[in-house]
Amino acid sequence: MSEKFKQLADQIIQQVSQVLIGKNQQIRMTLSCFIAGGHLLLEDVPGLGKTTLAKGLANCFALDFKRIQCTPDLMPSDITGVTIYNQKSEVFEFIKGPVFSNILLADEVNRTNPRTQSALLEAMGEATVSIDRKTYQLEQPFFVIATQNPIEFSGTYPLPEAQMDRFMMKISLGYSSQSSEIKMMKSQQYDEKKPQVKTLFKADHILKLRQQAEKVLVSNDIFKYISDLTAATRKHPDLHMGASPRASLALMKCSQALSLLEGKNHVSPQIIQTLVRPVLEHRLLFKDRQLNEQGKHEFFTQFLQSVPVPDNPQAT
Repeated sequence: MSEKFKQLADQIIQQVSQVLIGKNQQIRMTLSCFIAGGHLLLEDVPGLGKTTLAKGLANCFALDFKRIQCTPDLMPSDITGVTIYNQKSEVFEFIKGPVFSNILLADEVNRTNPRTQSALLEAMGEATVSIDRKTYQLEQPFFVIATQNPIEFSGTYPLPEAQMDRFMMKISLGYSSQSSEIKMMKSQQYDEKKPQVKTLFKADHILKLRQQAEKVLVSNDIFKYISDLTAATRKHPDLHMGASPRASLALMKCSQALSLLEGKNHVSPQIIQTLVRPVLEHRLLFKDRQLNEQGKHEFFTQFLQSVPVPDNPQAT
C-alpha cells in the first residue's frame, strides 16, 4: 500500500516538473504541505516560477485556481467578496471573492496593507468568511500559496510573527541551475509545443490522501523528538522567540504527509530533520535580524546536531 502512494507522488511531481523544471524537492514539499492541510509561504524574488507551481498543482487535481495580485490599495472585500443590492430582484446578494477557490495564489502578500493581510489569514485559519453577520464555509480542499518578496525590497509590509505562524511551511524555489534554465527555455521555444500539466486526479483525491496521511505511524519517540526540537528553540541563545506549540503540530502533520509521499508507513527522524527548517524558520525570531542564507544554513545544521536523535523511532 505504501508503494502505491509513492508512485502517486512521483506521478504528480513528474507532471508539475514539466513546467517547473529542476524543482522536484520544492514540488514535493508543496505537496506535503497541501496534504497536511496547511498553507504555504514562498519567499523569492519575482520570476522564479511561483505562479507556475500553483497552477500546475491545480491542473493536476482539476482544482479551481484563482490568483490575487496584492497591492497597497487592495481591500479585504477584494479577497473575501462583497454584498450588493440587486435592484431587479430587490434582495441583497453576496458576490464571492477569489478566496472561494481550492487553490488561491496570493502574490506578493507583503505588498498589501495589514488589514487585508489579516482578512486573508483569518480565512486561512478558520476556512470561513464572515460578511454582514453571515458566515460562509470555504470549500475543501482549500490551499493558500502566498508569495512574498524579501523584506529588504521596497514597498513591503512585513507579516507580524503571529501571522507568519499561520503558515504551516515556508520554502524558497531559488534560482534554477544553468542546465534547468536552458531546458526551460527550449521547452517554451514554440508556443504549440509548450508542455502542459495533465489532470491526473480529482479534487477528492487530496482529501483521501489527507486521511491516509493521518494513519502514518508516529511513535512515542518521534513525538518526544518533535517536542525536544521545538523546546530547544525556546531557550536557544541565538533566538529572541522560539517555536510555538502550533509548530510542533505542523511538524508532526507535515512529517506524516511527507512519509506517505515517500512510501513509508511511519515517521522517521530523517523525515523530521528534512522538515525542520521549512516548518520552523519563519516562526523563529533571530537576534541577528541581518542573518544571511549561509548563516541560517549553519544555524540549522548545528541546531539539529544539538538535539539527540531517538535510537528506536519505530517503537510505539
